[in-house]
Amino acid sequence: MQEQQLVLAIDIGGTKLAVGVVDGEGRVLESRRAPNPNPPTDDGEQLLRALLALIEELTTDRAELSGVGIGCGGPMRWPVGEVSPLNIPSWRDFPLRARLAEELKLPARIHNDAVCVAIAEHWRGAGVGADNVLGMVVSTGVGGGLILGGRLIDGASGNAGHIGHAIVHEHEPVCRCGAIGCLEAIASGPNLAAWAFRQGWRTGFPVDQRTGRDLVEDARRGDPTAVAALNRAGRALGIGIASATTLCDLDVVAIGGGISQAGPLLFDPLEASLRERVGLDFARSVRVVPAGLGQESGLVGAAALIIHPERYWSGD
Repeated sequence: MQEQQLVLAIDIGGTKLAVGVVDGEGRVLESRRAPNPNPPTDDGEQLLRALLALIEELTTDRAELSGVGIGCGGPMRWPVGEVSPLNIPSWRDFPLRARLAEELKLPARIHNDAVCVAIAEHWRGAGVGADNVLGMVVSTGVGGGLILGGRLIDGASGNAGHIGHAIVHEHEPVCRCGAIGCLEAIASGPNLAAWAFRQGWRTGFPVDQRTGRDLVEDARRGDPTAVAALNRAGRALGIGIASATTLCDLDVVAIGGGISQAGPLLFDPLEASLRERVGLDFARSVRVVPAGLGQESGLVGAAALIIHPERYWSGD
């Protein structure tokens, strides 16, 4: 029976590694998290070994698992699963899907980590009951995944829904992807912190105390520069979401990731910017909400690649 199916789920981000066991109803039965060591070398094996060591901490018998679902930052060659995450320089064209299938002796499926968040929010989170959902992650990067007509949309290369590299400003800033004016270049945690620093925020602090998380904490305490940075990010997000909503006729946009924890400091300017830019009646009904599954969303979505391929997997 489906509810007895157990899947190993893996969620790899720029700053964290997470692994867990998820059942057929989308419940995370156990999980482990660790900082991403992200070694500044060309040796991708070191990071893989750290991931495998974290998996070994799980207590579920490997023989009970039906497969492994993987969410990883992009870009990647999909569905073969050769990954080159912008935030993980030690992996370039790294054959993650094949290596994990080989090491774990399990069928493996992989998608972008933000796509997995979108899947999770559609299946078990804030998008339940909606057929047209954009799931977003606003964290170390800005990513997204797109559900239309109740099914995941992959696009020509598996990168459909990648709203972080939608253009929201004509002239600046330059993004690490090489384009100008990407949403990620404005709204991601590191870029938010860098912009605030240039405006005078935490100028006497070391780099490791000038993160996106620090920015959110200072904004909550009323620091005017931190508040201005989140306002700038929220307005950029509103512009990107307005375009996506009009293009895709969305019901729900669910936003997760560390920067989304700023709450109204981010969502209020986002909502104001969005409403300024949606004019057509059908687009005005879109709801923008915080992701409902929190830190578990990446694991739940990765598991769904194995559990519900009829909706979320077209790579084989």
